[in-house]
Amino acid sequence: MTTPAPRVALLDYGSGNLRSAFRALERVGAEVELTSDPKVATQADGLVVPGVGAFAACMEGLRAIRGPRIIGERLAGGRPVLGICVGMQVMFERGVEFADGEHEGSPGVPGCGEWPGVVEHLEAPVLPHMGWNTVDAAEGSVLFAGMPADERFYFVHTYGVRTWEMEPSEVLRPPMVTWAEHGSRFVAAVENGPLSATQFHPEKSGDAGAHLLENWIRSLG
Repeated sequence: MTTPAPRVALLDYGSGNLRSAFRALERVGAEVELTSDPKVATQADGLVVPGVGAFAACMEGLRAIRGPRIIGERLAGGRPVLGICVGMQVMFERGVEFADGEHEGSPGVPGCGEWPGVVEHLEAPVLPHMGWNTVDAAEGSVLFAGMPADERFYFVHTYGVRTWEMEPSEVLRPPMVTWAEHGSRFVAAVENGPLSATQFHPEKSGDAGAHLLENWIRSLG
């Protein structure tokens, strides 16, 4: 008997490289639906939250379709979510990137608040960080399973998370945090129960990105 393909909802909120992400997910065996319908997004086997552009604009788009609530309800029920690029950044408490750039002295824009921490300007001599880079994958990672240590992924961003702020818990398994370096260290990926996210674009990362998406799709079963 053939196992049905996992159903993946690709969240459409006016931001993100939707066409590339849609094709990449289909290629690794998912049945993909582009949607802004809360019911479809909540009930799918997996939800992918893409994101391109400024943190503030992405949050505005997400709020317009009740995105934070959709994400929160899925995670409360242990249902997998994958954030990509700014789709990872919005999972944090807040970000300082507005549509017209960073506001000096501003407390920033609230994110979805699934993780503590702030998305801030990277410290690097050349920005944006654009192109291929290696990562220091977390031990035991599911996303990076089966990949060589020198595998490269495609990044394009000026802002990122430079400090992991979640306090250790005696009850919950600690998140697996993967780091990369451009000028200084920043968070490249996180795996935290049903919530996973990457700062880089797996859909633009060739075979390496396909391998990562395939690992995530396999984890939905």
